[in-house]
Amino acid sequence: MNETYVECLVQTKPNMPLRLLKYLAIVLAAGLGLFSLLTGGFVTFILAIASGIGAYFAHSYSDIEYEYLYVDHEISIDKVIAKSRRKKVIKLETDKMEIFAPLNSHELDSYNNRQCTVKDFSSRIEKQPEARYALFYEGQKKYILEPSEEFVKALSNIAPRKVKTY
Repeated sequence: MNETYVECLVQTKPNMPLRLLKYLAIVLAAGLGLFSLLTGGFVTFILAIASGIGAYFAHSYSDIEYEYLYVDHEISIDKVIAKSRRKKVIKLETDKMEIFAPLNSHELDSYNNRQCTVKDFSSRIEKQPEARYALFYEGQKKYILEPSEEFVKALSNIAPRKVKTY
């Protein structure tokens, strides 16, 4: 059996409010921890632990990557959190895909007026030329991806009428 395997990893745009919250929580945890050691206060110690836990979660969710995996007519999208945890987001079948084209493509003109749910699995950074693609799926869902050239080529080999590169 002839299987195609392509993997693509995309780093998202850094979330600055979460990064600022992370640093604030670290400073707060250190300050409250030191204060609780000096005064022996149990409540400030609990607050220091809580702000440390908050810093951990803010760190985790400020560093997110998406991994696209194409294997034999299926696109799998995973979310990699802080380069340590992986979460399966969605699995798409290429048979149910309507169109896969760059965001600024004229091929999407008839699709852009649809009322559909939009999920963005890209870096959220606008580049020139546009590297992000829109994938319309089952008529009511739109996914925004930022695939590599190899990923687009593998999809166009399997569904040439659905994949547009201009």
